[in-house]
Amino acid sequence: MDHSNSKVLIVDDEPDILEFLQYNLKKEQFQVYTASNGKDGIDLAIKENPNLIILDIMMPEMDGIEVCRKLRELPQFKNTIITFLTARSEDYTQIAALDYGGDDYITKPIKPGVFISRIKALLRRSERKEIDAGEKIVVLGDLSIDREQFQVKRKGEIIELAKKEFNLIELLVSKPGKVFTRDEIFRKVWGTDVIVGNRTIDVHIRKLREKNRRGYY
Repeated sequence: MDHSNSKVLIVDDEPDILEFLQYNLKKEQFQVYTASNGKDGIDLAIKENPNLIILDIMMPEMDGIEVCRKLRELPQFKNTIITFLTARSEDYTQIAALDYGGDDYITKPIKPGVFISRIKALLRRSERKEIDAGEKIVVLGDLSIDREQFQVKRKGEIIELAKKEFNLIELLVSKPGKVFTRDEIFRKVWGTDVIVGNRTIDVHIRKLREKNRRGYY
């Protein structure tokens, strides 16, 4: 498949990692851009508007999770695929990374073939989301979900949700009354290509319940 129209931005402070990733992506005909710190990564993302962004977590100037958070605040990056590639494997780091808008979390080291497969799978998933989006706004009682703006409102008031919380709400209201299994939630919200800790769903559901108890929705 020709990937010459797909732009990938890599932000990592290790020159060897940048060279390794850039080499393997260019072999697959991706357009590749690199930055060695978080601040330059944001500037380059705004300039090039990549289809996919790969972030390390521990970086100078600004860590990867903060970079992801700032990018998600900009309208042009609401639907951009963002994945973390890091040596950190703690559950709490993975949860924070996904909470702040990450689509995937890949741990180092990783073999070139597996890495490329994960990147291609993420881009395919992005294409499927655009095709299957359906109705832009879903209304259930006094709750409205704007899929295009990634925004949830109750009685006209915006509810602040992390990206995965939004995706969970969107899934649950898509079929009122249906009981979703854990596997279904993982598959539909995180995708089959993402490996996260077993407590990830529990943490996100607990956060939604806490917001519910406080009357946010």
